[in-house]
Amino acid sequence: MSKIQEIAQAVEAGKVKIVGGLVEAALAEGLDPVRILNEGMISAMEIVGGKFKRSEIFVPEMLIAAKAMKKGVDVLKPQLVGKAGVGLGKCLIGTVAGDMHDIGKNLVAMMIESAGFDVIDLGVDVSAEKFINALQTNPDTKILALSALLTTTMPSMKQIVEAIKSADLKDFKIIVGGAPITADYAQQIGADGYSPDAASAAALAKQLAA
Repeated sequence: MSKIQEIAQAVEAGKVKIVGGLVEAALAEGLDPVRILNEGMISAMEIVGGKFKRSEIFVPEMLIAAKAMKKGVDVLKPQLVGKAGVGLGKCLIGTVAGDMHDIGKNLVAMMIESAGFDVIDLGVDVSAEKFINALQTNPDTKILALSALLTTTMPSMKQIVEAIKSADLKDFKIIVGGAPITADYAQQIGADGYSPDAASAAALAKQLAA
C-alpha cells in the first residue's frame, strides 16, 4: 500500500493520532504535498461525505474524520505556501445575528475546508455589518456561507443577504443552510445556493467556486 493510500485510509477512519506522522513520512519520501492533499485527504473526505449523505455514518464519525484531516493539513501547510492552484479560494462562514448555534456551522466549515477552501469562521450571532466588513477585508472570497438553526432568525438571514447584495460587493456566491432553511427560502431571499447538510455544502461550494 502506498503512503498516500495509508493517509487516505487513516483520514477516512478518523485516526487523528497517526495522520500527522503518515504525512511527515510521505513528505520525507519526497512525495508532492499537493498530491498528498488531493489524493490522500480531500479524496478521503469526499468518500466520508458520501457515506454521510447515504446515512452510512453520522455526525460523530464525520467530525472525527475532519479532525484527522486537519492534523494532516497542519503538517502540510508550510509545504503548500506559495503553491499555485492548491486551494479553491476563501470561504467566509458564520451563524446569523440572533442565533448562537454553532455545531452545524462548525461541521460545514470543516467539510468545506476539507474540500480545499481556506475557511474563515466568523462565529455565531454575526451581524450584516460584520459579514460585510469581512468581505471587504477579504476581497478574494469565493463563498459566503450563512447558517441559521432557529425559525426566529430566518428573517435575520434574509436581511443579511439583502444588506450584502446592496453593499455592491462582487465575485462571490452566497450559500445558506440550517434546520429551518429550505431551497425555496434560499431562492426567495436571493441566495445562490442551499444545502441540507455539511457534505452537500462542500460539494455545492466547489461547484459554485468553479
